Amino acid sequence: MPYPIAYQLYSSRNFPPLVDQLPILKSMGYDAIEPWLPAYETDPKAFRRALDDAGLKCFGFHMPLGGLVGEPQRFIEIAQTLGATYLIPPYVTPDERQPTAAYWRGLGEKLATGAEAAQKHGLAVAWHNHDFEFIPFSDGTRPIDHIFEAGGDAVKFEIDCGWIVRAGADPAAELRRFADRIVAIQTKDTAPIGTKEDDGWTATGDGIIDWAAIVPLFRETKADHIVTEHDNPGDWQLFARRSIEHLKALGL
Repeated sequence: MPYPIAYQLYSSRNFPPLVDQLPILKSMGYDAIEPWLPAYETDPKAFRRALDDAGLKCFGFHMPLGGLVGEPQRFIEIAQTLGATYLIPPYVTPDERQPTAAYWRGLGEKLATGAEAAQKHGLAVAWHNHDFEFIPFSDGTRPIDHIFEAGGDAVKFEIDCGWIVRAGADPAAELRRFADRIVAIQTKDTAPIGTKEDDGWTATGDGIIDWAAIVPLFRETKADHIVTEHDNPGDWQLFARRSIEHLKALGL
């Protein structure tokens, strides 16, 4: 069975209005969008109506870690309004990060507390990675390992393959390592390291990741959907179209 494919709306944040993008994405074959804050914040009900009108779903959305810690009920209610299952904190700023296992274990514990609250409503919390979680400490351990060890089984994972490659790690190895935790797979692709155009990102299939080689590993995870993303496309429609066409050609 093909996976449902979502589009991370952050990709086209620089091409407003976002609501006008929804029917275009549907026409390309997308099943859902993955919004980021603040796209849905002002009026979640209106955002849901726009999704319904376009025939799109929302499986999960990006949100601040601080919101999960300080306002869990607010974001749980947003998830319920949007029809989403996954609350996905995706980032901590450089100023917040500390190069210690204790810091990252603390982050995992915060995710676990949020996951406990979400589970009561049939929802789940998933961490979304960048590159910094995969940079080893001097003892060989990595932030991502401490996050999940401290977070426990309830903390899920939206794996971003492009950022893993940027970190010098192997997405195939990480798909295997975290197979039981992965609930969504971002097929972000990267151009050769050093590329300046579009900040070095590119459409899925146009970069250096061998998707045909790792797609079989997708089926070994618990992922129930795929997400396309590009951090800074010059042409968002070209990125969106080429990405979904490549994924469908791979049988996804």
